[in-house]
Amino acid sequence: MKKATFLVLVLIAMFAFSTAVMAADGAAIFKAKCAGCHAADGSGQTSMGQKMKIRDLRTADVQKQTDAELTAMIATGGKANKPTHSFKSKGLTDADVTALVTYLRSIKK
Repeated sequence: MKKATFLVLVLIAMFAFSTAVMAADGAAIFKAKCAGCHAADGSGQTSMGQKMKIRDLRTADVQKQTDAELTAMIATGGKANKPTHSFKSKGLTDADVTALVTYLRSIKK
């Protein structure tokens, strides 16, 4: 029983650590690839963001989307009526996109 409890605690700690690392990686990717238009805080309050009428990534409207929807928007370039860059074609891996989604979840209002 003690071994099973210990194993569960180790698995929980590993998951928490990997999620924190993924969010940190996502923050670095966001800063390098996304902040130029979306702003460092995700608000979209940059000259390009305002020109393109970029939504605030921290709002409930964006945050209510599923991970799959956010992944698709990042990987394929956003909605058809408001395309953004397709970062999947620009060298982001599946792990990078997942890290970005994790990061976006961490910046919600």
